[in-house]
Amino acid sequence: MITCGIEIKGSEVILCLLSKQDGLFQIADCRQVRHPLHNPNDSESLRKYQFMLKKLFEDYKVERVVIRERPTKGKFAGGSVGFKIEAALQLIEGIQVDLFHSSKTKEILQHNPMPIPFKDTGLRAFQEGAFTIAYAALSEPTAEI
Repeated sequence: MITCGIEIKGSEVILCLLSKQDGLFQIADCRQVRHPLHNPNDSESLRKYQFMLKKLFEDYKVERVVIRERPTKGKFAGGSVGFKIEAALQLIEGIQVDLFHSSKTKEILQHNPMPIPFKDTGLRAFQEGAFTIAYAALSEPTAEI
């Protein structure tokens, strides 16, 4: 089962494709790991963006998407465009979409620390949040192996 970890930053999604089989994690290559939404106020643009992400998930056989949850208020609150992107992801049919709060991620990582440092994964530095959320999702006790 391929899981797509997603971190929404501003008006773009950053993703990491990760799977787990027989206790081993596998990072899948992805043709593009950053996907900006260029015109968030146009509904047609948002539909095309959702279709593009759905196609990417189909192409890579993604069964689960895990989004790093952002606060709605306060210093680190997500912006309106980010929440539009989040809604577009949640409304893609045929894909399980979960939101992971940072406290849930920290708890999972406390019990299942990453086996190698992030810098040894070969991913780009900006993908760390997406990788971490995908790793946590695949490491949670109820995750399928």
